Parts: sequence; C-alpha cells; structure tokens
Amino acid sequence: MPSFLAMSFEGALSPSFDMRCLHPGRTPPDGWGIGFYPGHDPAATVLKEPAPANQSHKSQLVRAWEHLESSLCMLHIRSARWGSIVDANTQPFLRSWGKRDWLFIHAGSLERRPELAADALFEPVGSTDTELVFCHVLSNLAERRWKSLREVDPHTLQSWLAPLDELGTLTCGLSDGSDLIVYTDAQGAQPCWVWEIKPPYEEVVFGDDEIAVDLTRRGAKARKGVVIATGILESECELQATWRSLEPGSLLVVRQGAIVAEVPPIARTVSPPPAAPPPAPRPDSPRIEPARPQPPSGATPAPAPTPAPAPLPIPRFGRAMPQRPRTAPPRRLEVLHRTTYRYDKPVERSTHLLRFEPVSDKLQRLARHDLRVSVEGKWRDYTDVFGNRARRLVIDTPFSEMTIEAHSLVVALDTDPFEFRPLHARTTIPLNWMPWQRHMLQPYLLPPELPESQLVELHEYAMSFVERNDYDLVDSLIDMNQSIYRDYAYQQGSTTVLTTAFDTYSNRRGVCQDFTNLFICLARLLGIPARYVCGYLYTGPKHENRAMAEATHAWAQVYLPELGWKGFDPTNGVLTQTDHVRVAVGRNYMDATPTSGTIFVGGGAETLDVIVTCDEVG
Repeated sequence: MPSFLAMSFEGALSPSFDMRCLHPGRTPPDGWGIGFYPGHDPAATVLKEPAPANQSHKSQLVRAWEHLESSLCMLHIRSARWGSIVDANTQPFLRSWGKRDWLFIHAGSLERRPELAADALFEPVGSTDTELVFCHVLSNLAERRWKSLREVDPHTLQSWLAPLDELGTLTCGLSDGSDLIVYTDAQGAQPCWVWEIKPPYEEVVFGDDEIAVDLTRRGAKARKGVVIATGILESECELQATWRSLEPGSLLVVRQGAIVAEVPPIARTVSPPPAAPPPAPRPDSPRIEPARPQPPSGATPAPAPTPAPAPLPIPRFGRAMPQRPRTAPPRRLEVLHRTTYRYDKPVERSTHLLRFEPVSDKLQRLARHDLRVSVEGKWRDYTDVFGNRARRLVIDTPFSEMTIEAHSLVVALDTDPFEFRPLHARTTIPLNWMPWQRHMLQPYLLPPELPESQLVELHEYAMSFVERNDYDLVDSLIDMNQSIYRDYAYQQGSTTVLTTAFDTYSNRRGVCQDFTNLFICLARLLGIPARYVCGYLYTGPKHENRAMAEATHAWAQVYLPELGWKGFDPTNGVLTQTDHVRVAVGRNYMDATPTSGTIFVGGGAETLDVIVTCDEVG
C-alpha cells in the first residue's frame, strides 16, 4: 500500500478512487485524505478521515463524486507514528499563502522533531512532525516573499529539505495548485516511483489490494500526466504501466502533467576537523605557503577528490528550455522535385496550378530555378494572394502520363531564431492586436471548422502550455513545438488528408502535415496568427529522418509582434534555420500544395509517384 499518491495532468480529469482498504472485512488504516484543486481554482478542497470506518461515506464519495475534477490531486493513507488519530493530525495538510492554498503530504517519520524559528510565520495545529516540516517550508517561502512554486529555485527548496531529511525519513510532496514538487528520502528508507502516462488510451485503471484509481471512469480524454507514488501500483487495464524509481535525495518538479525539472541529490562531503589557525605573520615577513602532506615512500598517491557536480541550471520558469541553435554559415541546397501522374484513360483537357519555386528573401536566396512539364500547354507565372510564386497551366493536348520536374538551388541564410524577444518587456498571452492588424491577420487567426466540443478540448490543451510557462508567448510556443515532437509518434500512412487536428491530438500519431495542422490550430485558439508552410527539409545523407527529405515537408510559421513570421517545426521539435527551404505558405495545406488542378475530360484511375531530393552542394 502506498503512503501517498500524487498526480498532475495537462488538463482536468475526474478520477475515481476506490478505497479497497475500507471494504467490508478489511482492517482500516489510521486515516486517509485527499486534496485537489477543482476547476483550476487556487483554493484547494480537502476530504480526510481519521480512524475511518469500513465503507465510510467519504470513501464512497471519492469513488463516485463527479465534482472531484482537477488537474492535480494528492492522496495520503496514514499509519500513525506521531500524535493522536484526529483530523488535525491527518494528511494532506493545507495552509494559505500568496493568495493560494498549499497542500503537503509526507511518507515516513522523523526520529527527531525539527525546531521552528521563534518568528516563524506558520505554526502547526496538530502534533505531527509532517506539519512541522510544512510550516518550516512555508515560513521560509514567506520570508523570501515567494508566493508560488514557480518563483522558487528548486535547488534552494532542496537545501531546506535536506537537513530535515537527516532527522529521519522524509519523502514528501508539496503543491500550490499549479506545480507539484516531490522530494525523495536521501537514505532510501522510503523510495518513490514515477509513471509518465501518455495518450492515446481508452482506459487507465491502476492500483493494489488497498486502493484502485480509475482515471477514465467518467470519460477518457487525451491527457498526458505524471503519477508519483511511494509504492508501485499495477495497471488493471490494457495500458502498460512503466514505473521508474526516483534517485534518493532528488527533487522532482511537475507542472501541468510534464516533468519540468529533476534536481539530483546534493553531493555530500565529509569535512575534516578544523585545524588550529596558524600564527599571524608579521607585516614585514614574507608569505609562506603551508606544506602539502606527501604520501609515504612507495605508496600510491590518493586520487584528487571528485568535485561536486555543478547544480543543474534552472530556467526562468522552471522548465528545461531547448538548446538555442547557434548562428550557422550559409548552406547551399540543391533540390530536385519530380512528380509523375499516370491515368488509365487519356486526359483530354485539364488545368493545373503549380507551386515549385522557392521563396527568395532575407532568409534564403534563390540562385537558380528551372520548372519543366513533359506535356505542352499554355502557362502563365504570377504571384498569388499569399505571396507565393505560382504557375497556371492549361493543357488541351491528350496525355496518359505527365511529369513535372523542378530543379532549384537555394542558399539558406541563417539568422538567430531566438531574436524573438521584443524591444520592451516580454510578450505574454493573450496578445493585443490593433483593429487593422487583426483585420490583416484574420485568415491566420480562425481555427479549423470542428465541433465546438473538440475545439473546447483543444483550447484546454493549448492553455496547459500557457499555464506551464507563466503565460510567456515564446516559451509557450517552444514548449508546444517540443511537446508535439516528443509525445506524438511519426507514422507514415497512419493518416489521410482528411485527418483533423483533433484526430491527431486524440491518437497522438501522424506525419508532418498532421503535426503542423495541430500546432496551427492550437496557436490560433490562443489568438496567435499561424500559417502553413510547404517546402523541403535537408536531413543529411544518412539521417534517420531521411524519409522526410524524400517528400515535401510541412511546418508552421507564427506571427510575433514586432518580429514578424517565425518558423516552428513540430515534427522535429526545432525552430527553422538553414535546414528548411520554404516554397509556399497559406492558411492551410490547400493554399500551399505543390500541385492541384481539375480534369475536365478523360482521366480515369490515377497513380502518383513523387521523388524529392535535397542535398548540400559546395
């Protein structure tokens, strides 16, 4: 039976908790309690029972109560070591600070009780060592005027808990309603395990003889989450439960269903006893360096002590930011794009719209371009409403096979993709557009036509990135870009052109077009203009993503205030630089597709062969 269970998801769920330890004929625990934050409210709700009876009304409530809906939940089952079995000594403990409620749970017991400072702002109500630790942490937060875990340096928090850990067993969890922090006992007396749940799934049920948790009893949603427990709980459904143990003494930071930091244990060093200070030298005497001890004759010198590892850098919002690409030299890329259409019956009359000519601007320079069509026809080159170079082709000559071949030489010019910060303060969500700006950007602000219920769920998903990154515009977009790359499987043939953004979100698989559509949909639901980009990707001669270079590639561009259009490639989790060759942009795939057209007479069954190569040349 786990002493505690903590869960954080990227959106609200309504889990069902079956307290099997309170079933008829079982010996009840000394107490249990559950805390959660309904509706993203900073105020927490706590249900607890000291000395519960079998089939108590509160245990039935957490099993069937539909209002137990939250993205963050903490459950504790108590075996009393300190104090009497009363409500004041039953976890989770709750205190208010910084206009929010804080929850604390603790597995284990301290052999010696810590002493609170005389001027501590928080004092315990009950008699447990757990509440003393909680008051110690909150008093330190209040002293520094830190009003949320987002403001707390995890290394500092770890340094507060480590000395308390030396007084006994300290595996604990702390939450402010947004973040969840778990510290694992440094001596390993109370281990802790983590399970990262990733969609898609239809059912998620896990537990043991004492408790069962059903996350999908009231409906399954595609929520990514993190479950942390002091005991391994077996999966009771088809979804495989993969638990990993936390390193003793480490500290884990979870935000909106994602692990944003994992701080390793503090390096423990044994200090030698202090030596008597040498006599102070006279002002006029030369400085004498103390002699270093030498090993005995013939002995192997002792190795130099290993320095303690440097603390991991914690970014501004506690999230591991991606490595910022450095400015790269210009890259010359030669692109061959050959498309062949074959028909069972001759096509007698048809019209075609071709977009094969790469963009030429400050980010890439078109050095050479040649477009050839194997069937003669009348054509005209022009610039479409999206700024793409296009060719309208009308063919009256009958044909059963047509090959369109484009050769391009592009010089990709690099700029720092992180010149994103505007001249003034950081840009936050929601964005404020002037009326004329919104009018010009309107085509890139409208989400796709989907059922309202699907758009609501996608909006909740998009907001999980915003909340995880303190409403910062760029950080939210980068997190979204990397999360799609990490959490979604690239599977060719798993989708079609009719696959929607919600389908991709629910199934967590697709190809570059699907990931781009999802990214664009999420950005637009947040009021961020986004457009579809079609082009080519250079992956190198033997790169694992070579398949992407053998077809056209898709990614997104978002319009950032004072910066313009910036490229995000969610398929690879990167910001576009010299590996991407832009050809066409638009509201969606249909506005930027390389080929489209209409057959007026003839045709029949059609087959399509496409060959794309993108190679670097000297």
